[in-house]
Amino acid sequence: MFTGLIEEIGTLKSITTVSGSKRISVTAKTVLDDLKIDDSVAVNGVCLTVVSRTNYDFTTEAVEETIRKTTLGQFTAGRKINLERAMKLGGRLGGHLVQGHVDCTGRVQKIQSEGTGKLIWIEFPSEFSKYVVPLGSICIDGVSLTIAKKDINRFMVSVIPHTWETTTFKELKTGTELNLEFDIIGKYVESLTEPYTNNNRTKSGKSSLELFIDQPGM
Repeated sequence: MFTGLIEEIGTLKSITTVSGSKRISVTAKTVLDDLKIDDSVAVNGVCLTVVSRTNYDFTTEAVEETIRKTTLGQFTAGRKINLERAMKLGGRLGGHLVQGHVDCTGRVQKIQSEGTGKLIWIEFPSEFSKYVVPLGSICIDGVSLTIAKKDINRFMVSVIPHTWETTTFKELKTGTELNLEFDIIGKYVESLTEPYTNNNRTKSGKSSLELFIDQPGM
């Protein structure tokens, strides 16, 4: 579990293909302080497991399913990467609950400069629109942000100067593809209520929720 607060910008040292998966080595400093083999680390918002490390870098592996759902397959040596170690229980949750389980990728549509901050419009697959809630949380390339505005298949976030400078956001351009993870709370609520929605009707033609409400005394 992560918070979406980036600890460090690392550099992709190398990426090699091994039977369809990717072996990714990243040069870093801060996150190496107590990083051990088998630890989880968020690499541009993707939760990966450390399989080896030295005093200067660590290596992870991304399997085929991870490559299909994220931007990792597009990585090349020299790329800058957002890094965050797994959160510690008892610490402050400065961002929001982030799993590092990417739902889909989005694409930068427009970047607007304001007096101090930046407004970023991001396009995403419309089937995920139900998880995008104005003033709700979203994780973009590992960064916890608040959704400021929403359309059917795009949303806008406002980025403060500190976040812009201490993450890879300062390298964003129109068309850049990004890893998106929607708020886990919304996904759990959907899963728990799904059996009671209008999409799951009984033989009577009513949903389970409607039948429950129709009970005497309700």
